[in-house]
Amino acid sequence: MFDLTNPIYSDANKAREHLEVLHWPTGPVCPKCGETERVKRLAGKSTRPGVVMCNACRKPFTVTVGTIFEDSKIGLNKWLLGFRLMAGSKKGISAHQLHRSLGITYKSAWFMAHRIREAMNMEPEGPMGGKNTVVEADETYVGGKARNRATRSPAPKKAVVALVERDGHARSFHVANVTGKELRGLIVTNIDRASHLMTDEAPVYTRVGREFAGHSVVNHSAKEYVSLGGFRHSNTAENFFSIFKRGVIGTYHHMSEAHLHRYCAEFDFRYNTRKVSDAERTELAMIGARGKRLTYRQPTSLAA
Repeated sequence: MFDLTNPIYSDANKAREHLEVLHWPTGPVCPKCGETERVKRLAGKSTRPGVVMCNACRKPFTVTVGTIFEDSKIGLNKWLLGFRLMAGSKKGISAHQLHRSLGITYKSAWFMAHRIREAMNMEPEGPMGGKNTVVEADETYVGGKARNRATRSPAPKKAVVALVERDGHARSFHVANVTGKELRGLIVTNIDRASHLMTDEAPVYTRVGREFAGHSVVNHSAKEYVSLGGFRHSNTAENFFSIFKRGVIGTYHHMSEAHLHRYCAEFDFRYNTRKVSDAERTELAMIGARGKRLTYRQPTSLAA
């Protein structure tokens, strides 16, 4: 349950202590050398709360070193509230809404949102699927409509491919071109060949489908959506895209191609943690903040 009266959302020290419990469950760990024994918390009027000294490498550190929070001027309590809002918003939350809710500038809210998406980008644990498992593959396009453009020229579209394991996890990717060659490398890298591949009738899946234990096709152009007693369909992937598109249309309105991979990671994370509570999902995202430093120059130079 989301409790706004929780001190971690209003007190920076309480927020830091909460992060320490998540990142250091057995005590402080030096981010420089990994020391856990020869470390000591510093105290005194001239020392800010949370500083730890490593007597092995003689370097002081806090729980934020080596995370997306490092060197941030925004209070940790606002960071934790930002994590909670993004983790609990099924269709995402805009940077403008974060800016209004947290009382920070729009520029800071935009950068915060991208850093939180970096924390949500979990490293995959091997290929998806396996024996007696169905993995669906499908693609969609993100972009505006020609009728909404003053020039009436074709709207620029960005392709997103989703691989969704039935009753399992999803992985989505931005691809430059939807071709058989490009999709083959993505599919065989992320799906165990012992899996049963399920796609629509698009010819880009024909050749790669032969490399799997089975390949079934649902013919959407012939208005076929489910067949073989409910086995042959790509509705799981379509369901993932329905949430993704609601985020595009209703929340973000526009996703820059330079940052589309981060938006994909955000929707993957929420889908893959759909069976846990919002509070647990938030903590998983905050744990993922370690080792993912992101400076403002990196995302802005990509967008330029």
